Amino acid sequence: MTLEKHSLVQEFPEYRERIHQLKTTDHHFARLFAEYHDVDHEVYRIEQGTEVSSDDYLEQRKKLRLKLKDDLFSAIQG
Repeated sequence: MTLEKHSLVQEFPEYRERIHQLKTTDHHFARLFAEYHDVDHEVYRIEQGTEVSSDDYLEQRKKLRLKLKDDLFSAIQG
């Protein structure tokens, strides 16, 4: 299985400029973006085997990543 990171710009390349604008002008968006980035990297490290965790913990982190992505996408569109 090929593991990949899910950066927000990679997920929504058509919104690259809007994401950059929001990161620099909207503190709430910037905080959510940073949290998404941290969770995404944590999930990636766990899936790679660099970090060890339970399956339940990994699933919780994936669900959090998805919720953050949904919240960020709503802000991008808003």
